[in-house]
Amino acid sequence: MEFIDDIWNGFCGVTEYLWDNMDLVAFVVLAALAVAAAVYVVTDKEVVHSAFYLALVFVCVAVTYFFLEAEFIGVIQMLVYVGAITILFAFSIMLTRRYIMRTEGDSNE
Repeated sequence: MEFIDDIWNGFCGVTEYLWDNMDLVAFVVLAALAVAAAVYVVTDKEVVHSAFYLALVFVCVAVTYFFLEAEFIGVIQMLVYVGAITILFAFSIMLTRRYIMRTEGDSNE
């Protein structure tokens, strides 16, 4: 029974530590989201999806600046990178001509 009490006290100690440091928990979740989105940027087959995953990475970086109490840099990150660069990428992807390969059996010529 003492072993179970030690496990319970350890679990309560960890939850108490996490509850007292919610900014650490939020940062770890944000970092995991940013890393996952960055992986999707380079592995996704759809280019438009990659551009929007890149926007998610930019948002995560901006929120990280807010965690560091650099609000001005965070706002500039949001305006310039998320607002302008991502939209520029999306428009340039959508406006480029995309050739769709046809199979040999297509009769449309």
